[in-house]
Amino acid sequence: MSLAETLANTGSGMVVSWVIGLVVYPLFGFAVHAGQALALTAIFTVVSVARGYAWRRFFVRIRRS
Repeated sequence: MSLAETLANTGSGMVVSWVIGLVVYPLFGFAVHAGQALALTAIFTVVSVARGYAWRRFFVRIRRS
C-alpha cells in the first residue's frame, strides 16, 4: 500500500501543480503552453521526489549511528 499511496500522492500533486502553473505563470509574465507547463511540473516533481528520498536516507543513516 505504501507504493500506491506514494503514487497517488505524487500523481495528484503533479496535476494540482500543473493546473496552478497554468494560472500562475501568466500572472508573472511567463507565456507557457499546457505542454510547457507540464514539462516544468515534471521537472519540479522529479527534483522533489529525489530530495525527499535523499532526506529519508539521511535520517535513516543518522538513526543507525
